[in-house]
Amino acid sequence: MVAEVQKIVEQALKMPARERAEIAQRLLESLDQQMDIDVESAWQSEVDRRISELDSGRVSCIPWEEVRERLMRNSREAG
Repeated sequence: MVAEVQKIVEQALKMPARERAEIAQRLLESLDQQMDIDVESAWQSEVDRRISELDSGRVSCIPWEEVRERLMRNSREAG
């Protein structure tokens, strides 16, 4: 990492979480200045497909707590 970048990161990490979140959000937004129409279209198609699957009953949601537990278990087993 370039020294200047390292210095900025170290300073940012000393800030309260709310301020770090604001910096992160602004940096991410700065990267999204040019929207890729093909990517946006693909994402919209995927969202529409998933909504359709939920509405039709072909798939069902899994509660976050269950998903998190599965991920944690898999992580422990893999580690």
